[in-house]
Amino acid sequence: MRISIVGITGYSGLELVRLIHSHNHLEVVSIHATQSTGTKLSEIYPHLKGICDLVIKPFDARYIMKHADLVVFATPSGIASQLSSYFINYKFPVVDISGDHRLPPDDYQLWYKKEAVSLDIQEQFTYSLPEFSNIKNQKFISNPGCYATAVELALIPLVKDKLIQLDSIIVDAKSGLSGAGKNPTTTSHFVNINNNYITYKLNEHQHIPEILQMLKKYDKNLQNIQFSTSLIPVNRGIISTIYCKLNSDIHPSKIKLSYDSAYKDKYFIRIVNNMPQLTDVIGSNFVNIGFKYKKSMNILTIMVALDNLIKGASGQALQNINLMYGFDETEGLRTLPSIV
Repeated sequence: MRISIVGITGYSGLELVRLIHSHNHLEVVSIHATQSTGTKLSEIYPHLKGICDLVIKPFDARYIMKHADLVVFATPSGIASQLSSYFINYKFPVVDISGDHRLPPDDYQLWYKKEAVSLDIQEQFTYSLPEFSNIKNQKFISNPGCYATAVELALIPLVKDKLIQLDSIIVDAKSGLSGAGKNPTTTSHFVNINNNYITYKLNEHQHIPEILQMLKKYDKNLQNIQFSTSLIPVNRGIISTIYCKLNSDIHPSKIKLSYDSAYKDKYFIRIVNNMPQLTDVIGSNFVNIGFKYKKSMNILTIMVALDNLIKGASGQALQNINLMYGFDETEGLRTLPSIV
């Protein structure tokens, strides 16, 4: 099966090339960007020499539809929304890693501050968190955001089983610097981030409405969450610490039962006895979830660890492609975590 990638020079595009290289049924046949066109990808990134020597081409929807079977947008927000209509009109399959097709147009414009796709296009996309989606034979997939993936996987079982007080949810999420994107900013400058801890977009992060939209499918009474995001001086990875209170009639033993039931046959989700660390998951598509209950305060603390570039972006996109086309869900994603 032939894949085209738009946005090849960013971290998500490069990670997708790496993952597809070990996939038995997929091949990257064209790569597209707005910069470095006419140049081999391996000339810019020598580690890909002999692995991906394709020449970077300008975006051309007709070329993609002629040479590929599916296009993946690994672009910053605000780009896929301007380009996806070409493919929608021809029913050509799309997987969008960016946030451009996750939210209704009004919500997208409010939170992303960019022009949204039309409602009729947005409604054709399926938001797919793979562990809770059935997307076989679907054509248009919106990939969840990295923070949203961590929070949704932690909370969906508990919200679904009505174990927690919905107005008590507090999320403190921390990301490695690659989560801020490839283009450097004042915030991501080495001098600023090294040996530092930077909280940003407090209660204003664009993944908040995405999380609420997903959790409300399991309990429409959920109104809001407290949500903070911070950058930490590591290359990659997300740790989300979530605090909430149990409902009055819930015994703490039901927490593990809820997680075990939700994820008993989900290969990439691991419920662990100890609180997760980044090195438990970095370099892999695995998600580790740990929790502990403090009876004296009725506080449940949940920690989630994942690799923001794999399970939080390109790995999840590949997992979705596997589900779309009936491949083994783990195909191309069997890399083990790297502890160093």
